[in-house]
Amino acid sequence: MPHRDNESTAARAARDGEAPALAALWEACGLTRPWNDPARDFAFALAGPASEVLVIEREGRIAASVMVGHDGHRGAVYYVAVDPALRGQGLGRAIMAAAEHWLRERGVWKLNLMVRTGNEGATGFYAALGYGTDAVSVMSKRLTPAPHAVAD
Repeated sequence: MPHRDNESTAARAARDGEAPALAALWEACGLTRPWNDPARDFAFALAGPASEVLVIEREGRIAASVMVGHDGHRGAVYYVAVDPALRGQGLGRAIMAAAEHWLRERGVWKLNLMVRTGNEGATGFYAALGYGTDAVSVMSKRLTPAPHAVAD
């Protein structure tokens, strides 16, 4: 479906009751994993003063999302998603611009993001937005047990 001129790409903050719609979008985009509960992630982001979930709507439903936050030093994004049926309309660029704006408003000067190895589509998308690869390794440690967790 082509983008219509009268459809806005303006983002807004997600609302409490939108967790099921967001979880469905994230699932459709292949972003969920068995060891990460998207409803819990959503609630955690909305509860914190340094995080937000932003969405763009099309025809009364959520078409794009980003979970954005910062640690007081660097920003990060998660759950960057565009409804697969609506890709190619600039929604990915728009939702990332909204995340960057949200961070700039809070004085954050750098955004870090992680892309799973082998996801060349995402890597190409972010490169087209001006993101580059830093010479760092990401290390992690699970602080709570995660059923069925694999290196992620």
